[in-house]
Amino acid sequence: MNYILLAAGFVLLIKGADYFVDGSASVAANLRVPPMVIGLTVVAMGTSAPECAVSVAASFKGDNAVAISNVIGSNIFNLMMVCGVCAVLSPLEVKEKILKREFPLSVLSVLLLLGAGFLGLIIGRLDGLILLALFAAFLAWVVKEAMGSRQNHGKSEEIKPLKGVRCLIYILGGIGAIVIGGDLVVDSASAIAENFGLSQTLIGLTIVAMGTSLPELVTSVVAARKGETDMALGNVIGSNIFNILLVLGLAGAISPMEVLKENLIDGIILLAMSVVVWIFAWCRKQISRIEGSVMIMIYAAYMGYICIR
Repeated sequence: MNYILLAAGFVLLIKGADYFVDGSASVAANLRVPPMVIGLTVVAMGTSAPECAVSVAASFKGDNAVAISNVIGSNIFNLMMVCGVCAVLSPLEVKEKILKREFPLSVLSVLLLLGAGFLGLIIGRLDGLILLALFAAFLAWVVKEAMGSRQNHGKSEEIKPLKGVRCLIYILGGIGAIVIGGDLVVDSASAIAENFGLSQTLIGLTIVAMGTSLPELVTSVVAARKGETDMALGNVIGSNIFNILLVLGLAGAISPMEVLKENLIDGIILLAMSVVVWIFAWCRKQISRIEGSVMIMIYAAYMGYICIR
């Protein structure tokens, strides 16, 4: 029964995020907000919504090991598997601004997480509020940059906004599905872990992390297949920043989270992987198919490591 509830939770998370993004994007389009701003804000937050729902639900229930390991595991999966698969499908061209802005910010966010963990072995309410403040500053900066660089054109023809009432139904229904799905995933994953004698950290790093990263995987793979490789990489890097600053910020502000030794080790691994991918991208301003294959193999090795440790 727990497996059925886990699967149902993931379906609700993914479809809920999908409807939430569609509804919110339609509101933005109706208000004539530039599509670039929609992509950098609404879509990025939408694909991070499952991680947010799971980690916040876990924080409310006191399952803090799930909250932290879910974010770290999702970020590692996004970086190595999602980027790796996209690069194998089509080499990822990397714009210089991503190398000089988003990549350093993603590395900095990991350093902030590790710093909070090493200092007190806890992410307290103050730490959570600081992360949320940084997230608000990051979001304001992204919107300002996007507004400043947009072209002066009319309403995008690519966006077909939903009507008012339908828009509201999509947004509220999406949020409801995300909240219920997050609750189901946390409860069922914790029960499965207990039945098999597995740690919540392991479940959070594997099943929960992969499940909540499905929106990023689908979005990025579709973008890569359509030749929008810049969008594919930007979605991953942006989501990883959102996951640490927003998701852990909210979870920490709700309930202080103990940082385990395993969390610190996984955080250091995430930092190392972030630097490796940054180097791959910097060398030739792209991530090649060979480098994408290497990233997938590194992730497979990491999965083997956490299963036997």
